[in-house]
Amino acid sequence: MMLRNAIRNVAVVAAAVVLLSSCRHRYDNPITKQTQQPDKVLFDRAMNDIEHGRFEVARLTLNTLMNTYDSSEFLAKAKLMMADSWYREGGAHGLAQAEAEYKDFILFYPAMEEAAEAQEKVCTIHYQQMEKADRDPMHEVRAEEECRAVLLNFPNSKFAPEAQQILRNIQENEAEGEYKVGRFYFTKGSYFPAANRMQTLVEQFPLYSKADESLWSAAESYERLGNQWRKQQIAELSKLVRDYPLSPRVDAAKQKLQDLEATIPEADAVALARMQYELENRETVSFLGKFLGAFSMHPNLKMAAKSGTPAMEGMRPTIPANVPRVAAGTLGTSGDITVSAPGDASALENNPDARANPPAPAAAAATPPEAGAAAAPAAAGQPTQTDNGKKKKQPKPPKKQKNQKQPPKQ
Repeated sequence: MMLRNAIRNVAVVAAAVVLLSSCRHRYDNPITKQTQQPDKVLFDRAMNDIEHGRFEVARLTLNTLMNTYDSSEFLAKAKLMMADSWYREGGAHGLAQAEAEYKDFILFYPAMEEAAEAQEKVCTIHYQQMEKADRDPMHEVRAEEECRAVLLNFPNSKFAPEAQQILRNIQENEAEGEYKVGRFYFTKGSYFPAANRMQTLVEQFPLYSKADESLWSAAESYERLGNQWRKQQIAELSKLVRDYPLSPRVDAAKQKLQDLEATIPEADAVALARMQYELENRETVSFLGKFLGAFSMHPNLKMAAKSGTPAMEGMRPTIPANVPRVAAGTLGTSGDITVSAPGDASALENNPDARANPPAPAAAAATPPEAGAAAAPAAAGQPTQTDNGKKKKQPKPPKKQKNQKQPPKQ
């Protein structure tokens, strides 16, 4: 009995040790140099506090290191650890402070290897706060910009593949929002905006998991608009057969192309290999996951692509097919606009001020012939203005003479 209790106590102690050790989150960027320099001692103390969740104490220690040893070799690492402490603390305030600290680190140490990590952390900060496609896209847009900056500024970094996958997930969510808008227009019967949305969606995000459905909806929209849009319908169906050969819509698309007497294109070999890889590695969403996802503010991105190069430009709106294009050169100017300095730079100082000698008033405009009958004659005795600017009185009519006899009445 005593042996059994002893074994039980040992098991409890072992479980407690394992639990305590698991609560400690190792720091990602330690300094392996073993030294007893005071700045290194402060750095190790701050790292230990961060690993145990004492973030405020760690930041006080790091401030002491940076203010006291401003020429320390651990200064850059200490600044990065300051940002990591805010990142680990989390929350809206902590993540905002972490982003500011990471941006400062990139500004002061752009050539260090950790600069790519700092940029990737900024991308992750907004990615973690990204909401569903039908909600506020602020963090989605910011995350896309920051992840794109990782691939553009640090293409050979070890953090580039992770940033590339995050960018695919972000664009999956962005494309989902465009797809929902296109389906709304299609259900409403507005086929021109529906086709435009779906067509632009596939052109911008070809890795979208529902790109084949988008092409099918665009082709259906053009079909319902009439025979004059037959060319656009064939183009969308041909793209579906060529670029998405493993789609369940391929057989129906080939049948429609045959009915339209159009050429059925061959499947693209690169697209075929990519779709095979996606089907083999795509994660499925369980029924419970779909149910709980309705109550979550974050999107479910298990259907996002796992391969391929994501789009490196933002969403560009396009014009529907029924809107006429303005002819080139009809609006604005078609020539080059140049700026040149005046020939005589002293003209403003030497020439007299034009405001001191205003020009003489212009001569009165002549009355048009067609308006002569309607124009009232100048009142007798009223002054008029001559060409030299002097006023001239109109002659008065002659007065009747007093002794003049009136003609006899008949």
